[in-house]
Amino acid sequence: MSDAVRHCPALLVSAPASGQGKTSATAALARWHSRQGRRVRVFKTGPDFLDPMVHERASGAPAQQLDLWMCGEDDVRARLYQAAGQADLILVEGVMGLYDGKPSSADLAIALGLPVLAVLDGSAMAQTFGALALGLANYREDLCMYGVAANRIGSAYHAQLLRESLPPSLQWLGALPRDPALSLPERHLGLVAAQELGDLDARLDVLADAWAAHADAALPPPVAFAPATSAQVAPLLRGRRIAIARDAAFCFLYPANLDLLRAAGAELAFFSPLAGDALPDCDAVWLPGGYPELHLDALSRRDDLRLALHAHRDAGKPLLAECGGLLYALDSLADRDGQRGEMAGLLSGHARLQPRLAGLGLQAVELPEGELRGHTFHYAQAEIAAAPLALARNPNGGPSREAVYRDRRMTASFVHFYFPSNPDAALRLLAP
Repeated sequence: MSDAVRHCPALLVSAPASGQGKTSATAALARWHSRQGRRVRVFKTGPDFLDPMVHERASGAPAQQLDLWMCGEDDVRARLYQAAGQADLILVEGVMGLYDGKPSSADLAIALGLPVLAVLDGSAMAQTFGALALGLANYREDLCMYGVAANRIGSAYHAQLLRESLPPSLQWLGALPRDPALSLPERHLGLVAAQELGDLDARLDVLADAWAAHADAALPPPVAFAPATSAQVAPLLRGRRIAIARDAAFCFLYPANLDLLRAAGAELAFFSPLAGDALPDCDAVWLPGGYPELHLDALSRRDDLRLALHAHRDAGKPLLAECGGLLYALDSLADRDGQRGEMAGLLSGHARLQPRLAGLGLQAVELPEGELRGHTFHYAQAEIAAAPLALARNPNGGPSREAVYRDRRMTASFVHFYFPSNPDAALRLLAP
């Protein structure tokens, strides 16, 4: 790999708050530029699974996570440097509001020199649009606010009013109309998973068409990305086969985690519990997060998989169950309506979905294998009989401190681990 500085146009797409339209604007930009023949790479700030699924479809390339704490600055810089050598445009969707959280989207933009595109919901304002944009731009002197886009505009004239309200220092980059056809479906954990939307590509094309009506066709200025490489991965899984559940019930998989396993020499064998797939012949099993609560009947009928997983665990082989995987590992799971399904029974306990969030925030866990970082985000309340092996900590002092349980080589928790935060510890969880 060349050690030269790489230059690539880039934008961090943020907003004053959640719900302003960051994901729609990022997806529209990605699809619009991709249709013009540009190679677009999209990243998501923070620990999010659902938005990157949409961005992968919009851009045609995997979308990965960037978080200064969970991933670490070295990992973030290495992924952006690699993307700068492959792309004509890099887009980074922010998280929450621009200055919300520690670290915030603004912290990421400043650390990496990324210019910011602010997406503002203009549906109930006119000239105040410019004042809000200027306040975002000037809140921190070290932030580079490049431009602004409007969401939920009512007409071309409305867009004109918003555009004319901007000071000369801020570029007008585009707009999306107030149209229910442009919204992306949501449910309790966020957007509906991309693979469940049969018309997603059509929706993305409609978004791109709408964006084109008000867009500034120019690319943002190039950003200089200094040479950076990821840490070397030890071949701890060479010759080993890891069975990974992957379907609508188990869909929360960081691409970086899969890349790390492959780099360590593992063969990945994906299987679908919902489709009736048998557990593949394997050395380790990974049950990732997802939506088991939406598939209680199908999962409760899998007596064969239940027996196979018990035999795997009882043989002392590694098994990692994360969030939705933990819920499936329990004796039973009930949805919000109280419908209950028998699960795998690998860990004595029961869980039920509730209306309010039960766990939210970044997490760090000190395991015998080493510290791993990740996050938690779930609506399930679990009653588990076993004593935890460890308790996570929240770096921001938040109330969520998830327990990690262990039975032989099975590790189960609500935490979604980001494997590159400590490659050696992650690999040792799944190594023989």
